[in-house]
Amino acid sequence: MIALVTVSPTLIYQHVETLPLLKKAFQLLEEDAEVSSLLKMSNIMAVSRLRYNDHGVTHARIVAGASLEITDILIRHNTEFTTLRDGTAKNLDEVKLIVLLSGYLHDIGNAVHRQSHEFIGALLSKSILDRILSKLGYDMKRVVELRQEVMHIIYSTEYATQCLTIECGITKISDGLDMAEGRARIPYRLGKVDMHSVSALSIKRVEISEGVSRPIKISVYVSDMAGLFQLEAVLLPKIRTSLLEDLIEVTLYTDSKTLRFYPK
Repeated sequence: MIALVTVSPTLIYQHVETLPLLKKAFQLLEEDAEVSSLLKMSNIMAVSRLRYNDHGVTHARIVAGASLEITDILIRHNTEFTTLRDGTAKNLDEVKLIVLLSGYLHDIGNAVHRQSHEFIGALLSKSILDRILSKLGYDMKRVVELRQEVMHIIYSTEYATQCLTIECGITKISDGLDMAEGRARIPYRLGKVDMHSVSALSIKRVEISEGVSRPIKISVYVSDMAGLFQLEAVLLPKIRTSLLEDLIEVTLYTDSKTLRFYPK
């Protein structure tokens, strides 16, 4: 039987508890005053002022957890990770470290403005990554190598920007998986009623598992077909620029039908 894992804020804890490097990195992220304040300000800018959905610490945990889940699936399928191939990561633990850091920090640019937040976030992350990676015991040469991989990922979470690493694609797609019921309730309650919020509210659950024809399967459960818009507008553009286009399949489920969303 294929194990199904629900995308949620608690998924991250299952992954970081198994590896000391990840556990320490996650602890440093959670305890870092600058990171916490940037995530708080991201929500003030995005939710309170622009009426977007959550871009704070809960979103950061969801994306980091989903990213590590996808990474584990790709490891089981003997995927060649770009950072390992190019020598910027020395082992799979460091691949996971890159994925964790980028997933957690990818939206901090919203603390300045939603517009160009990916570029802003990459710049803001530099001093944070220097600090955290140094505390993890890396010398400056290794700090720079790992830091630049994370900065590339944060920058490339923008819809139209092409990922240059598999690790980048993992984070980019995971960012699009935070779309289940409740993730749109904040802007909805603030009075924002548009196709994005109505579509997001129809999505009840998102699951990650190993696929049949491809390594990664994303299962999206919806109450009605309005959820299709969310996939078209949010997830599909990320898949197409992720480098994972041939490694992922997406299926949409309603009470009465199953729809193969990607690939067609």
